[in-house]
Amino acid sequence: MSRPGLQKENPLLRHLYTGSDLSQIHTLDDLRARAAQRLPNFCMEYLEGGSDDEITLRRNRQAYQEVTFRPRTLVDITQRSLATEVFGQAIKMPLMIAPTGFNGLLSDEGDLKLALAAKKAGVPFIQSMVSTVSLERIAETGVRHWMHLYLFKNRENLKGIIARASKAQCEALVVTTDTSIIGNRAWDKRNYRAPMKLNLRNLLHLATRPAWVWDILVPGGMPKFCNLGDFLPPEKASAKNAASFLTQEMDPSLNWEDIRWLREIWPGKLILKGVLASEDAVQAKALGVDGLIISNHGGRQLDSAPSPLDVLPEIRQAVGQDYLLAVDGGLHRGSDIIKAVCLGADLVTSGRASLYGLAAAGQPGAEKALDILNTEADRTLALLGCTQVNQLGRDYLLQKN
Repeated sequence: MSRPGLQKENPLLRHLYTGSDLSQIHTLDDLRARAAQRLPNFCMEYLEGGSDDEITLRRNRQAYQEVTFRPRTLVDITQRSLATEVFGQAIKMPLMIAPTGFNGLLSDEGDLKLALAAKKAGVPFIQSMVSTVSLERIAETGVRHWMHLYLFKNRENLKGIIARASKAQCEALVVTTDTSIIGNRAWDKRNYRAPMKLNLRNLLHLATRPAWVWDILVPGGMPKFCNLGDFLPPEKASAKNAASFLTQEMDPSLNWEDIRWLREIWPGKLILKGVLASEDAVQAKALGVDGLIISNHGGRQLDSAPSPLDVLPEIRQAVGQDYLLAVDGGLHRGSDIIKAVCLGADLVTSGRASLYGLAAAGQPGAEKALDILNTEADRTLALLGCTQVNQLGRDYLLQKN
C-alpha cells in the first residue's frame, strides 16, 4: 500500500474526491483517495504509517491476499445472514471497530461519529483511551461500548478511568499489551520539529487543506484528550502534552501480574489486545481473560512480526473453539472478514478501514465504509455457496500443501 506523502496532486482527483456526495464511492480505496485529498500530510501519514521498514504493515495485507477460497455450487443462497453472537448478544456481522487514538485529528469529534456509525451497523465499538471524546458521551449513544486501556505506570490513577468505565456500564475493558515501549515510526518524527509542533513543510501543506482546517482547527484548535483527566489536568490535556505524556507513561515493567491485578478489580469482560503467540493466549485464558484480539498494532510496533492471520489457526487450536478470538490489521475488503472467520476468528476489527471513511466524510463516510464491508462480506458468503457465518470453516479455503 503506497502512502501519499506530499506528492504532486492531480487537479482532476482534487475535484473528484472533495465534497460530501458519496454516490460514487464504491470501495474502501475510493474512501482512502478522498481522505488523502482532505487530510494534511501529517494526518494521512499518522493514519497509514507503520514502524521501521513497514514489513509487518505490508504483511498484514499480504496475508489476506494469499488466502484462496474453495466455493461450493448449486446451493440455495436466497436466505443468508452475517449475524453472529458475541458474549451471548447478537451483532449484525462479525466485525467491531478497533480502538484508534487521536481520531479528533481526522474529523471533529471523530470518536462520536465512529460510535454512531457502529451503532447503525449493529457492531461493537472499542473506544481508545486516548480518544478526543469522553467515554461517558460514547456510552450515551447506546452503542455496544468497550473501553480500551493502556496500563500506565501510575496504577492508582488508572483506577479512576476504570471506575468511570464501570459507572458508564462499559461491557468490556480491552487492554493493549504490546506498547511497553513505542515502536520506531520515522515518518512521524520527520513531520515535527518538536512534540506536536509541525515543521515548516507540513505547516505550509495545511494551506492546501482548507476543509480540514475549518473542521478541526477553527472550532477550538487541536483537539484535547478527554479520558486522561485522572492523569493530566484538563488545561494540559492538549495534543502536545498528551503525546509527551503517553511516551513517558508507557510501562516497560508490564507483565502478567498486572493482568491478574486488573482481573481482580474489573468485574466485566476483559480482553487482551496484542497477543501473537499461542503460549500467551493459553496464559491469558488461564488468568480468566475473556477473549483476545490477535494484533501486531497495525504494523506500528515490532517490525517483522507475523500478521494476525498467520498465527490465528495456531492460537485457535491452543485455546479451543469456545473462546473469543478477534483479528486486527490488514482488513480492506468484506471478503477478508469471511477469510478470517474461515481460519478461526470470531470477529475482525476495523481500524484503518473505517477511519478512511471517517477522514473522507465524517459520520456518513464511516457509515459508508461499514456498509461497503457488509455488502462485500454478504456477497462473498453467497458466492461461496454458504448461508450462515457459523457454517464457515477451513473447508471453504483451498488448503496449502
